[in-house]
Amino acid sequence: MKISVVILTYNSQKYLKAVINSALFADEVLILDSNSTDDTIQTAKSLGARVESGEWLGFGKMKQKAVDLAKNDWVFVLDSDEEISPKLRDEIISLEESNEYSAYFVPRVNIFFGRAMRHGGLYPDETIRLFDKKRANFSDDSVHERVIVSSGKIGRLKFDMIHHAYESIESFISKQNRYSTLGAKPNRLKAIVNPWWTFIRMYIIKLGFLDGWQGYITARLYAQYTFWKYIKDKR
Repeated sequence: MKISVVILTYNSQKYLKAVINSALFADEVLILDSNSTDDTIQTAKSLGARVESGEWLGFGKMKQKAVDLAKNDWVFVLDSDEEISPKLRDEIISLEESNEYSAYFVPRVNIFFGRAMRHGGLYPDETIRLFDKKRANFSDDSVHERVIVSSGKIGRLKFDMIHHAYESIESFISKQNRYSTLGAKPNRLKAIVNPWWTFIRMYIIKLGFLDGWQGYITARLYAQYTFWKYIKDKR
């Protein structure tokens, strides 16, 4: 199976070397950059990645553009703060091109404040990342985009991607503040009720307390994000 790994970037140099190195088993590593001003492009080119540029269109449309630019039909979509683990790499390499399967769910382990989160509903955090672009495409959503499979079965891979989600509380607040603006759904009643439910579900029902202080902070911050999403006006 020939695969293109596609990655969106914007000032993404922090993890980019590790991200690209984890993907070098693929036949192509394609970077679609949105006017980075740091060393993102230079780093990507130095590691042998193909680099294309484009104005920001929102996550869904931008990822679809990257998929369309890929030279292979099978693509693996990787974020600029995610790595393909060695075990996942070997699992992908062992796959044979299939007419039965059009796409595969991939589990992801999220690193929050230095801890791999295994509870709180944050694991296995499966998403479709490997698919045949002739039989699947991204939705046009500006945030929380998803892969839509038009035909064929969806399989599941066993091994994890590694997501360097948040190193600090400040970075979480900054990113979720931006996401809540992009995905705003004004509803005053839900702004009152849903944050409480978010915290209870993540910390108690989904056993987030087993992830130590990081589990508590994460549940509190997701509750805050829920409040922002419903209290903000849609743009």
